Amino acid sequence: MSKTSLIENIFDVLIIGAGPIGIACALEAKKNGLSYIVVEKGALTNSLYNYPLNMTFFSTSEKLEIDEIPFISNNPKPTRNEALEYYRRVATSNNLNINLYEKIISVEKNEDSFNVESDKNNYKAKNIIVSTGFYDIPNTLNVPGENLPKVMHYYKEAHPFVMQNVIVVGASNSSVDAALEIWRKGGDVTMVVRGPKIGERVKYWVKPDIENRIKEGSIKAYFNSEIEEITEGEVLINTPQGKITLPNDYVVALTGYKPDFNFLQTLGVELSNDKKRLPQYNSDTMETNVEGIYLAGVICGGMETHKWFIENSRIHAKIIIQDILK
Repeated sequence: MSKTSLIENIFDVLIIGAGPIGIACALEAKKNGLSYIVVEKGALTNSLYNYPLNMTFFSTSEKLEIDEIPFISNNPKPTRNEALEYYRRVATSNNLNINLYEKIISVEKNEDSFNVESDKNNYKAKNIIVSTGFYDIPNTLNVPGENLPKVMHYYKEAHPFVMQNVIVVGASNSSVDAALEIWRKGGDVTMVVRGPKIGERVKYWVKPDIENRIKEGSIKAYFNSEIEEITEGEVLINTPQGKITLPNDYVVALTGYKPDFNFLQTLGVELSNDKKRLPQYNSDTMETNVEGIYLAGVICGGMETHKWFIENSRIHAKIIIQDILK
């Protein structure tokens, strides 16, 4: 199937990523009379779609709102399904120009514009906003056996783990939520945590729950420990008391995710040389070291993915569009 060429139509803004912040950027561009298009390689709000089915946000609904469009929730903390409905309604009711299931392949800078190639179309744009998030590339354990089918880096729901020996790796919100839900649905859960305790950023109403389940022995936990090897039926763990082997059916390794640094570098965006891998951008304009390329949302945080989220990065849309309008 041949690609459609849209090069004759020069967009003022091409937005890569149709998550909440990408949607916010599209709304702001439209409101200010700029021609724009959003290109998303997955579903609308793809990261939210891939969250666990029963996930509850830490933020209240008003802090997840974009462009002052009300987000009405039936709960003190909104759920994944409510968020999907909200952002879907925002996108469709505003007739936003979004192309889904389309992956950007290359971006080439000319004097005053960019030629952008996807797997379906060719575009030309004066400015590019990268709002791709960080949920697509998991941090791996880098141990033998990690490629076995029983090892997963994403968690959807507890049902597949009923009556199974499950190791959950990590002590973040996602790890704790998975451990509790799997245990409550009848799984035998063991947590393997690299640090000395449950993470400090775990939701305040969940943290006592997991700590009490560990204390009473309902959920086993090995702190200051790491997986050394995974086999078909067992997992070898390095603990402060020495190496132990546990029977195992599944490993749910929720060890976090990272942005697509390779893609940023192909755009010419410079990254810091330390572990943080912070992309270079002007915080007053969100423009990177490449003139005409902007960053929006959690992509700004490099490996510090906990520092940016919807409620404190939705302002990026206004900052960027105002800079483009200058």
